[in-house]
Formats: sequence, C-alpha cells, structure tokens
Amino acid sequence: MGVPWGPAGCARRGRRGVRGLPRTASALAATGLLCTALAAYACWGQLPPLPWAPHAPPRPVGVLLWWEPFAGRHSATRPPPDCWLRFNISGCRLLTDRAAYGEAQAVLFHHRDLVKGPLDWPPPWGVRVRSAEELELRVLNGEEEALDASGHRPPGQRWVWMNFESPSHSPGLRSLAGNLFNWTLSYRADSDVFVPYGYLYPRTHPSDQPPGLVPPLSRKRGLVAWVVSNWDERQARVRYYHQLSQHVSVDVFGKGGTRRPVPDIGLLHTVARYKFYLAFENSQHLDYITEKLWRNSLLAGTVPVVLGPDRANYERFVPRGAFIHVDDFPSASSLAAYLLFLDRNPAVYRRYFHWRRSYAVHITSFWDEPWCRACQAVQRAGDRPQSKRNLARWFER
Repeated sequence: MGVPWGPAGCARRGRRGVRGLPRTASALAATGLLCTALAAYACWGQLPPLPWAPHAPPRPVGVLLWWEPFAGRHSATRPPPDCWLRFNISGCRLLTDRAAYGEAQAVLFHHRDLVKGPLDWPPPWGVRVRSAEELELRVLNGEEEALDASGHRPPGQRWVWMNFESPSHSPGLRSLAGNLFNWTLSYRADSDVFVPYGYLYPRTHPSDQPPGLVPPLSRKRGLVAWVVSNWDERQARVRYYHQLSQHVSVDVFGKGGTRRPVPDIGLLHTVARYKFYLAFENSQHLDYITEKLWRNSLLAGTVPVVLGPDRANYERFVPRGAFIHVDDFPSASSLAAYLLFLDRNPAVYRRYFHWRRSYAVHITSFWDEPWCRACQAVQRAGDRPQSKRNLARWFER
C-alpha cells in the first residue's frame, strides 16, 4: 500500500477534503466531523467500519501458515488466533494443517524458516507426486532433479513471502527463484500486505495507550537508557553509542558483557524512568522502524533518539516533533549537549509529547496480526493476478 499511515498523510488528505463545503456553521461542523472520520479511516486502515456504511459480509478466506515462525519445522503449532476478536477482521479461516493446502486461498512462508534447512515446499498441484522409492531410484540412476517450487498451484492460490528482518539480516534472498511469490508481507510500506511494527492512530478515549498528555517528570530519575540484545562492534549503533557516552551518561541494559539486566519491573517500566531512549536500529534500511521506537520508547513514555532510516522516512509515520534524529546534529557531542539542554528546560522537553494529545500507539502482535492481515488482503484484492519478478532486488534497494 503506497499511502503512509502516519499523521502527515492523514493531514494532507483532510485538507484536500474540505474544499467546496457549505458556508453555514452547522453544515461546516457536521461535514468537518464526517471528513475527519473518513480521512482517518482511509489513512489508518485499522479502524472498525463506519456505523452508517453499508457492510457486506466478506467472503470466507483460508490462509495456511506453512511454518510457525522461528518455532522449528517439527514443533507443535499453537492454535490460530480469532481474527474477529483480536483485530475486527471477519471471514478468516486460519489453517495449520498442511493437508488443507488445496483449500487455502493464500499460503504464508516465513523467510528465515524458508531458507534454513532442506527445501520444504508444497508439492506441485495436479501433478502426480513420485513416491520416495521412485525418487531414490532416479538419484541412483543419475537423474537427480530439483524441486520445482514454482510449479502448479491450486487455482487462484497466492504464495505470500513474509519477513520482518532488514535486508542486512535476511540471508538467502538471492537464492529464491523469480516469480515464486505472488505477494510480499513486511514492514515495508510498499509491500502488498503492509504490516509495520507499530503505528499511531487517532486517540478516541483517555484510556488509549499511552495514557495522559505528558508522563510525570518526577518519576524520571535517569537521563538516557538503551536496551540492546545483539551487540556487534561493527554496527553503526554501537559505534555511535561509544561516541555519545563520552559526553553524556547512558545506562545500557541487556544480556551479556557489562550491560545491566533489565530489572524485574520489566522493560517498559524501566525505560519510563528515563527522559530519553536510544531507539537505535541494528541496520539502516527503508521503513525499517521496529519496536525500539513504537514500544520501547513511544509507548513507554520517553523521548526517542533514533538511528535508522533518514528523518524523512520517520516523518511518514510519526510527527516530526515526536523524536530526535541523530542526523539532526553534526556530531555525537552536539547531540549530547542538546539532551542536557532539554534536561534543564522541562517546558521545551514536554513539547516532544504533544503528539499524545491526538494519537495513541498500536503495537503489532506477532505472529497473529500478520496472519489475519493476509486474510484481510485476500478479501480486498479480488482475483487480480500478481507476482514478484525479483524479490531480492525489490527488498534490498
């Protein structure tokens, strides 16, 4: 989907929608509320149907998860989620039994499991599958043949490539054959099924998370926190941390080395005690903005200092005044000076929480939500055929 889910995209749509409205105050007010609701619904794509909109029951859709992500190919599969109760998506039949392969309108393949270990594809549809004895005989006779994973499939079935790692941490991309997958499902906004790690949505109730306009500053006992699990001295985030920590104190939590373990109160409560959080990504790629921003920082109630894609990319999804980007400063020392300035000026610091007046934070639920979103995408797409001709070239750019 090409439309950003961020507030900026919604604001642009809202402004275009007010031209030519009636001039009376009552008509303006009523029409303004309608436009606001429609713009929010179109931009965010996650709100329930409008109460006055005609609602036709979606056609039933079966989505087969070929492997439980990261669980191992031979592990027991947990029960599928209820898409209606969890995400307000009806008409989904989520499948885990491979015997139902022919009944599925879509099959989800998780990339890391796809390229790890021996090939494990669905058998060609409508073609007689040779027995193990026949295949062994052909190999002994020197007639070994590769599995044709792009062969026949059930009519209209879509194969969906699912991946939430960055290109730097997605091995085996170039080994996948062309035209193998019909759709992509990832954090990339130009995916066929766009499922970010999180997003902001219009606040409708005071209980929406995070609650309150500004977190209580009296509870913030520390200045800068960072939680990191994968420490690699070659990463840009680790190099930047070394530079920054020379000028300002940074409390680092995580496993191994000299890092502190996360206290028993949990990550969110720990980070909430700090004014700033280093939302540093392990690599810098288009739209690769993970839970480090959405959960560890925005939901926890601290100001994120981000290192990832450029500022313009972040501003597609969050207001420009909601975060601090390392690229805004010529050096780590100048960034440290600015953080110390904000520490001494609470009125200026509080401006970084203005977004909470209008928006709340949604955190994506893995792996239930991508599964249900794939079902929703099939319902909305109809029967248009499509395939990714060069998956690696698209994802690595």
